[in-house]
Amino acid sequence: MGLGWIKAEDYSFNAFLLMERFQIYSMMKSGGWRNDNAEWKRSMGIALNANPAVAWYLTHRCPECVAVVKELTENAPAVTDEQEIRKAEIYALLSVEDFVMYTTPELMDTSCDWIYKWDKSHLFELADFKDKIVLDVGSGSGRLAFAAAELAREVYANEPVGTLREYLRDKIKRENITNMRVVDGLVDNLPYADNTFDIVMSGHVVGDFWDVEIAELTRVCKSGGWLLDCPGYDDESDDEQAEEDKRDDELVKRSWEALRYDRYRKQIFK
Repeated sequence: MGLGWIKAEDYSFNAFLLMERFQIYSMMKSGGWRNDNAEWKRSMGIALNANPAVAWYLTHRCPECVAVVKELTENAPAVTDEQEIRKAEIYALLSVEDFVMYTTPELMDTSCDWIYKWDKSHLFELADFKDKIVLDVGSGSGRLAFAAAELAREVYANEPVGTLREYLRDKIKRENITNMRVVDGLVDNLPYADNTFDIVMSGHVVGDFWDVEIAELTRVCKSGGWLLDCPGYDDESDDEQAEEDKRDDELVKRSWEALRYDRYRKQIFK
């Protein structure tokens, strides 16, 4: 079952030209998020052969994936029918619909239920943001960062996707926000000194490598500060509910407090 964030028919396969190296690597390593890896390989191969500029970009933006792209394109069936090609493109787009959604961040606030259903008061209940220095890791379209900026002294929106960083900067400028900065960086290698922030928060970020990622969040958080995890709440499928249950288990066993509305927090003492 898909996330339901995008209508793939509205997107060009050229959306892949806006993806970052880490996204390409993740996609090629996992075969997208669809369950049928064989169909993903077939569809992606057909789509790449029909869009050689995208194939060129993927291999040059992410050299680690040269062999995978070569295998996909060489093993794909020869297809010239435009409808079949478009069908393959749509399958490939849906296989990473979150990455595709990030190419149109202006639509995220109305397309992603964990954003449009989120009440910022749930964030303010977790910690005192007044005059604090705050880091939002994997800021996305800024759901948490813009809320925090209403109270905090400074907010750093850390986001590794270029289209999202541009969206954040445009909104900051448009709304004349003076206490928010946008910075590149991944959760496992944050570009900040130890003990920099009073609050370190994130949404859909932590969970690939729990201990490594939490250790990095902890490193940049001051003693007495807070780590907050707020993925938001949505209309969950059985698979998504299982993932949320796993999240709860993983964080709680690492001494995080689990609260209503899919919120977690941990105070750090060093």
